[in-house]
Amino acid sequence: MERPVATFLYARVSTSEQTLDHQKTQAEKSGFTFDHVIADHGVSGVSVLMKDRPEGKRLFDMLRAGDTLVVRWVDRLGRNYADVTDTIREFIRRGVVIRTVINGMTFDGSTSDPMQMAVRDAMISFMAASAQAQAEATKEAQKAGIANARDKGDDSYKGRKPSYSREQYTTVASLLGKNASVSEIAQASGLTRQTVYRIKEDPAAAEKALAVWSL
Repeated sequence: MERPVATFLYARVSTSEQTLDHQKTQAEKSGFTFDHVIADHGVSGVSVLMKDRPEGKRLFDMLRAGDTLVVRWVDRLGRNYADVTDTIREFIRRGVVIRTVINGMTFDGSTSDPMQMAVRDAMISFMAASAQAQAEATKEAQKAGIANARDKGDDSYKGRKPSYSREQYTTVASLLGKNASVSEIAQASGLTRQTVYRIKEDPAAAEKALAVWSL
């Protein structure tokens, strides 16, 4: 017996300002209710494709025709143009309705009119391109700041060397997405509870530290 249609909230937590609670509360204030909340913690929307994220992969497996997928904006799906457009169009082909909290956009396959389809696809492309452009602009600004510090002989931009490996970070991020307790995550990853808390509180900073130290 197939399950009834459901509404999903997908959140990708990449900065301390864009926590799961923030995205969920923002959506609820806009009138959305959810049957399922799926979240990827501290996962890059640029380098990690939607299908390759721990919870993104699960979302692909769960969505069925008639379901509604809610996201704060398309940048939560990703900041890679090809990935975002491919993901949205794949969900539309499945009969899933995608709705954004910001601007109240709706993307679905309800129309067969070629002009309306062209307008819909153009809007998807525009929003996906904007998400990638914003990510690239941020990255360039960060590079400029690091280059300036290096020119001055200042290595402080690296900060403290992470006490965790890339593999341990991935384990923590995956288990956070499954709402595991800090104690469970510490045991599974071999890290201290304090380190797990630090990653949980600011996953973006934790991922950035690994990148800066080339770990």
